[in-house]
Amino acid sequence: MAEGSRNEPAMDAKRFATLAEAYGGDLRRWPETERMTGTVFAASEAGEAILKQAGTLDTLLDSYRVDAPGKALHDSILQVAGRHLVQRRRQRFWWLGLGLAGIGLAGAVAGLALVTIVTPELQPDHTVLDANVTAFGDVGPDAENGEESL
Repeated sequence: MAEGSRNEPAMDAKRFATLAEAYGGDLRRWPETERMTGTVFAASEAGEAILKQAGTLDTLLDSYRVDAPGKALHDSILQVAGRHLVQRRRQRFWWLGLGLAGIGLAGAVAGLALVTIVTPELQPDHTVLDANVTAFGDVGPDAENGEESL
């Protein structure tokens, strides 16, 4: 690895600053391929200044602590989660009911279609009622008079 680094070009300040910004001031966090050339550049005055600035930022970031959530926040999250579960159960119940109603409707439509297709058309045995027929019989001009046949 040391022989390969001799053939590579030396690291410039811009590349060193980019790596320090991305990986911090500790060279152990840097990628393996960049450590050797970074160590050589860190010995220079510009390298020390860049590492000092990155180290300061690392210290600030490492010192930041997040407080644990309070009991009120914890309880409100559990309460909202409980309500969400109840709503999901109700939704499932309604979707189940709608699904069963849809299946029933589809069955009724399929049954109606089957009966319509399978049942042959029946010819009517009775005559069609027209304007000359009353509850007492046919009163049209072609009708037989019931009194004359007595």
